[in-house]
Amino acid sequence: MSCLGWLGIPLLIQSSRIRILTWMFFIVLGIPSYTPRLLSINIRGSLGSMSSRGTLYTEVASTTPDVVTWTGRVSTQASEPYKRNLFLQRLYEEEESLNMINEIRGSNNGSQSEYEDKDITECLENGVQFWTDYSKVHYHPRSLYELNGVWAHVEEFDNYGIGRDSFAWAAQGEEIGDRLRFFVEECDHIQGFQFVVDDSGGFSAVASEFLENIVDEYTNIPVLLYAVQGSGSRTNLQSRKRAVLEDLHDAVSFSRLSSYCKLIVPVGLPSLSKSKASRFLHIEDAKHYHSSAVYAAALHSISLPFRMVPVGPTADACSVSGAVDVHGVVQMLSGQGRQNMVSVLDVAMPAPALTGEQNELSLLEILQPLTPQIAEDVEDMQAIEHMTVHGALASEGHRASVGEVKDTVDAAFRCANTRPMFCHLSVALSPLPIPLPFPSIFGNNVGQHGELMSGQITNSSPKGSLDIHSIPMAARLRSSSIVLPLLESKLRNLHQFGIQRGAAGAELLRSWGFGQEELVEMEEMLSKMVAALHPPQLSSDSD
Repeated sequence: MSCLGWLGIPLLIQSSRIRILTWMFFIVLGIPSYTPRLLSINIRGSLGSMSSRGTLYTEVASTTPDVVTWTGRVSTQASEPYKRNLFLQRLYEEEESLNMINEIRGSNNGSQSEYEDKDITECLENGVQFWTDYSKVHYHPRSLYELNGVWAHVEEFDNYGIGRDSFAWAAQGEEIGDRLRFFVEECDHIQGFQFVVDDSGGFSAVASEFLENIVDEYTNIPVLLYAVQGSGSRTNLQSRKRAVLEDLHDAVSFSRLSSYCKLIVPVGLPSLSKSKASRFLHIEDAKHYHSSAVYAAALHSISLPFRMVPVGPTADACSVSGAVDVHGVVQMLSGQGRQNMVSVLDVAMPAPALTGEQNELSLLEILQPLTPQIAEDVEDMQAIEHMTVHGALASEGHRASVGEVKDTVDAAFRCANTRPMFCHLSVALSPLPIPLPFPSIFGNNVGQHGELMSGQITNSSPKGSLDIHSIPMAARLRSSSIVLPLLESKLRNLHQFGIQRGAAGAELLRSWGFGQEELVEMEEMLSKMVAALHPPQLSSDSD
């Protein structure tokens, strides 16, 4: 399908001091020359052993000393490179001798190949340390940039202040901007910038600096930002000082990031394994390998309409429907009505069949939030939604047509107790493929093509890519007042711990470089977000 034929070019910023602090930008360019382009910028950590030249586990290029005028003795300390796991070993072998590997595979029987794949999945399930452990992408050399002078370990790079101290746009920003500009100039038209930011630590400060530059340089291009935190990033057993630091970091990070985007989507539940979104999944919260797969699948699904080719009047419309670009989604969710710029991300993974015994809940009811701290059972008559359904199954495992999906969703809205003011629906026939390195997170009632099977299954081992080839998916962005608890919590923490007289975190914020005027501006911005979603108060004055 043309809507899936896209080329991903990542721009990655990593620390030259440690391999686990990285900043990654996915620049997604449409292959068809007439397709609008989307720049997707992804900020993440845990690099592993990636070379700054864009390949995995290659020789490290020679570097010049940080201080070129030093004439004395130089002591160099080098760490041992990380050993390739089985998945990367096989990728490396396939690249080195693809033809020979194909001949060997042709002479092997199926059981040998299955055994090798089983070893690989078990190795990944028990040994993933970095996202590069299961990545098979080749990176463009200009997509890699090293941040010099960062000595902190990833566990210590955990607040806005340390990120702000580690990055200075005046010193490093020009080169980063030039690298982004290189990819921008390759586009004939840009839909928008799509950021995925780890805002649980210092990278939120780095992202804020970069976002500010993008907003200044590309004034008319919308920014869609996903502020992501991993499961279990907050613990209950911590000191009050640590709790204040984390609450202030979350409030400051959210306020700063949201000031440089048109639409922000908080993503990341405290415990994904205990959430309703994991109804058909087996998630271990301690493994980011698990939770990141769920979040990545949801982001892939909700952004699928950006990669659809708009259907013309004479084109075959049987495979996709509802193509929309980044500007359209941003304008839809935040540019009308209350102009709420904070949306909720929901997912159904896998999505249920449209009809059949397993269809206990409708597609609308089975969508569950991946956004934390939201209200439940809130009726919002001004809600606006953008929904994507792809690879949906009809009864007995048959793929549903685009028309069947649209009719089912329309019928579900008609029967629902509450319905949004407006909902845009995008549909595609293609399901979500489950590649070999995908984690084993599916329950035993999930079939080979994502169908939900009835009956009790005694085997409790979760399923992975060897058992499941693809799954139907549904994802939704909601602009709704259900985000009020999240916004009110950040506003309350900023005022209580950072602004009011004698605040416990006042000195901490000063050490991060924030003055009282900046903090008041953050408070005013959060207050406006809260006020926009509060229902209008009826006057008690008599006429």
